[in-house]
Amino acid sequence: MPLSPDQIAEIEAARATPRLTLRAVSEGMESHLYKAYPVLDHGLVRVIDYMGDDAAIVQAARVSYGAGTKHVQNDEGLIRYLMRHWHSTPFEMCEIKLHIKLPVFVARQWIRHRTANVNEYSARYSILDREFYIPEPAQLAAQSVVNNQGRGEVLQGEEAARVLEMLKRDAATSYDHYEEMLSQEGQQGLARELARMNLPMNIYTQWYWKVDLHNLFHFLRLRADSHAQYEIRVYAEEMCRLVKDWVPLAYGAFEDYRMGGATLSAKALAVLKRRLAGEAVDQESSGMSKGEWREFIEVLG
Repeated sequence: MPLSPDQIAEIEAARATPRLTLRAVSEGMESHLYKAYPVLDHGLVRVIDYMGDDAAIVQAARVSYGAGTKHVQNDEGLIRYLMRHWHSTPFEMCEIKLHIKLPVFVARQWIRHRTANVNEYSARYSILDREFYIPEPAQLAAQSVVNNQGRGEVLQGEEAARVLEMLKRDAATSYDHYEEMLSQEGQQGLARELARMNLPMNIYTQWYWKVDLHNLFHFLRLRADSHAQYEIRVYAEEMCRLVKDWVPLAYGAFEDYRMGGATLSAKALAVLKRRLAGEAVDQESSGMSKGEWREFIEVLG
């Protein structure tokens, strides 16, 4: 169950009592406010609050850059100029607060982005629910033989069934022992802060995550990428959909220059110029390593 009855009641109450406001409002984001969007088997993403819109980015840029941006004809052009030239501070004028429910092993990867404010559900004070992430069969993949951080071929047949059964059995057994260790009626039991140590990494946790748009774009560039781990990528992809409705001009520039663009090193740029001039350039004459050359060729398609 993605949301508890109390959370559902809180959402319904909030959506039932809209208020007039003088603050900047994004109509696209208003349609998403408080709604819970499911991710994975028990996870969710929902917008709790937000500040600013595309106009807030433009407003901040014109204050800080003044006459230097007067040649830009419209808001979209200015936002694209800011994105293109890596002017990040105007994007920091927009913020978003999200409620995320996610497996613990995803949370530990997520928290490496240290540019947000986070408040996580505490298993010292509360008892975690019996909810575990169990992958769909299509996500049960073997270790890649060429990438230490990636997946290889999807497991098939009896091997897939064996692994899936182990995941389910181990999660259930760990939670059974967790419940047995906790304080029970008539028994003292183990403190919650200690009992939690035996829980598996695929149990679900929750947090509120507040971040500015500049750092959110950095998160999405890495985690919505096709090379990112599937379990965090699906959260990033859901967030992309929300951000696109919140700040459509900024998201369009982000898609173009960050998600769909590429950065070339000085050596790669020099090779490109030589090739455009008709010169035949290979890896040995480029001055680049084999890895750099391979990535350069991939960019060129």
